[in-house]
Amino acid sequence: MKTYSLFLIAAALFAGGCQTIPKNSNPASPADVTVNFKDSDKYTDVRETANGSTSQYYLDELAKHLKDEAARRMTAGQKLTVTFSDIDLAGDILPGSINNIRVIKEIYTPKMDFHFQLLDSTGAVIKEGDRHLSDLSYMQTVTPIVGQNEPLRYDKALITDWVSKEF
Repeated sequence: MKTYSLFLIAAALFAGGCQTIPKNSNPASPADVTVNFKDSDKYTDVRETANGSTSQYYLDELAKHLKDEAARRMTAGQKLTVTFSDIDLAGDILPGSINNIRVIKEIYTPKMDFHFQLLDSTGAVIKEGDRHLSDLSYMQTVTPIVGQNEPLRYDKALITDWVSKEF
């Protein structure tokens, strides 16, 4: 049984180490990425308590992650603007919960709706569109052990996946 557990840990570490980002010789800066949250008080679920309002901390965490991920894939001079219209974080805070713990179950999938626009250095539109992201199998995704305590790890993984496919 110990051998099997060690094998799983080794496989997870190997899989985590195999996820590399192609080297961008002239990356953009996170300052070149603008993230907006339109009517965030109406979002499906971006809160820290069962009956609470939208969490600015969560929005800031998602914005920072998006800026960092996108900037690494963009070329210097490019500008990206992303405007979120809805976010439903992975998991849910169940009503009546006294500790406000986010319960992660397969039925509470992460979802995000947004519009984005990527401009080149002259201001011409390179790419633009509306996206609806969701990951129905988010709990089956192997995450590196290092990121397992990361706040919003499933939601950040959704963003990372979109950025890697889109850019």
